[in-house]
This record gives sequence, C-alpha cells and structure tokens, in this order.
Amino acid sequence: MRRRRKGKIGLVILAACLIGLVWEVQAPAPQLEPTSSIPQPEPDIHGHRGIYLTSYALARPNFLVEVLERLAAYGLDTVVVNVKNMHGEVCYASSVELAHVIGAVRPRIDIPEILALVHARGMYAIARQVVFYDPLLAGYLGSQAAPWVLPTDEQAVAYNVAIARELASLGFDEVQLDYVRFPDDGPIGGDYSDRCAAVEAFLARVREALPVPLSVDVFGRVLWPWNARRIDPIGQQLEGMAQQVDLFSPMLYPSHYVEQSLKDDPYGTVKRALEHGMARVDVPMRPYLQAFDMDIPRGMTLPEYIIAQIRAAEEMGADGYLFWNPRADYSALWQALALLGND
Repeated sequence: MRRRRKGKIGLVILAACLIGLVWEVQAPAPQLEPTSSIPQPEPDIHGHRGIYLTSYALARPNFLVEVLERLAAYGLDTVVVNVKNMHGEVCYASSVELAHVIGAVRPRIDIPEILALVHARGMYAIARQVVFYDPLLAGYLGSQAAPWVLPTDEQAVAYNVAIARELASLGFDEVQLDYVRFPDDGPIGGDYSDRCAAVEAFLARVREALPVPLSVDVFGRVLWPWNARRIDPIGQQLEGMAQQVDLFSPMLYPSHYVEQSLKDDPYGTVKRALEHGMARVDVPMRPYLQAFDMDIPRGMTLPEYIIAQIRAAEEMGADGYLFWNPRADYSALWQALALLGND
C-alpha cells in the first residue's frame, strides 16, 4: 500500500511539473513598458551656454559630432538648431500641411539624428524658429508687408503655432522664436501699443500650445528703459513679452548699435544692456553674444572681443549665454575659450 501511494504521489508531482512547463511555454511574456514612455527627468532651462548652428552647417558630414566634442571640451552644453530660417524654409521633414502647400519644406537636416547625438551627451537642444519674416508665406498670403507677414494675420499666427508645436513633439528641449515682431518701418516715439499687444497675444498662443519652455530673441535696444513706453515700431516691449515667455535671449551685439561708444566697448555695452533689462523684468536673460567679425575696435582681436562680452555677461549674472556666428564658424570662439581656460 505504501509503495502504491508513493507512486501516485510521484505521478501527481510529475503531472504538475508538466503543466507548469506547458504554462511557462504558452503564457505570454510580461509586457515591459517601452523606454520612450518611461518618464524622464525634464532638463533644466537655466544656465545653458552654447552656440547657434545653421541648417547648412548641420547638413555637412560629421560637423555636429566635431562641434559637440568642442563644446564638451570647453564646458559648453547647448546647440541652437536653425529649423525655420529667414528664407521661409522649414529645414526638416515637417508634417505641417501649409508648409508643403507654400513649398517651404526643405528637409536639409535630420532632427531625430541631431537630437540623438545631442542628448546622448547630456546636452541641451533648442529649436530656433524665425516667425514673421517669411518671404514664402508672405507671397502665398499676398502680404502687403512682404517679405514680412504680420502678427495680426491669423493664418500666419496659426502656421507658426503649428510649427512650434511640432518642434516640441520632435523632442527639442526648448523652442526659441526669432523675428517675433513687426517690420522696423517707423520712427521710435509713436504709440505702438496695438503692435505690442499683437506680439504678446501671439506669444500667449504659442506658450499655451507648448509642453516645453519658450524663449524669444529680442533686439538689444528692447532692454533699454525707453522701451517700457511702447514706442518702438517693431512691437517688442519687454514687460509685456515677459508675461508670456520663460526666457529672453536679447541680441546684444555691440556692432549693431549706432553709437560709436557702444560699438567700441563690448564689455560695457553688454553690461549696460543687461543692467537695464534685468532691472525691468524678472524673466531670466540668456543673451546672444557676438562671435563674428564686424566693427571690432581697432587694436582688439575677435577672441578678445568675445572674452570681454563673456566677462560682462557673467558679472551681471546672466542665465547662461549663446554665441552667434551666421556661418557657424566658431574658430575665434574656441580661441577665446582656450585663453579663458588659461587665465
């Protein structure tokens, strides 16, 4: 009797093992959450330092890899990618319908590839979008202000909101708008409140549509105290725009001022502009600094000129800074940063 019972018990155990084996083979594997849907820590918008890159430069083989190596070597961490330029070109494979209708899509750059390279190094990627200076859209809309379209034109507004939203969905850490203004077509001193209101309403639309930070480029003159009176024909007024953006990138290029004293003093010009702007609004300032050879004071090299601007921005407590060279040629910047590293 005992032997038979042991045999039955053995058969039961064997059957259970076989059932377990069959279940293991047939049972569906546990579903793992895709890596892309796992929440990732959002990058901090503050303290970034980097350079602007054209779509033409980014289309060159290995260009970005070499630039990223340079940035890392000198402690910089940001690239600004020109995704919609002054020609009205949308420089990537956009899905925005109107961009195709007006012939604006010129897929010169591969955004997923660019972002993969930037983010793999723990760096920050900004999409730069030119807004209301748009010859292609102006021609399509029959704009009376061509090559400009106006912030009061609903089609122009909706088009740019759609592009900004798409850029955020592609994975950029920040969208940066440029030419968010009216043409500079009148004297400073008039009442341009309506233009300022139109610019601010547009920014509000974009910010509402974006899941990422919004920054905006502004003229250096916008930081000066007189601008508070809404008397600039371009419609950029610092206090009003500050209500709708996360960060300003004022273009503080000393060469662009009319006054010779400001042209000749890169340190003082950057410092004074930031003093004025930071006294007026609490929104952080991450200025564009001049890294191109234009009106450099006699006896000063471009690397020295760049260093003077950097020192002014850092002394003023700017929230990082960006460098602009229209050809994406930063050889003088690398020299300047090497000199600073040796101080």
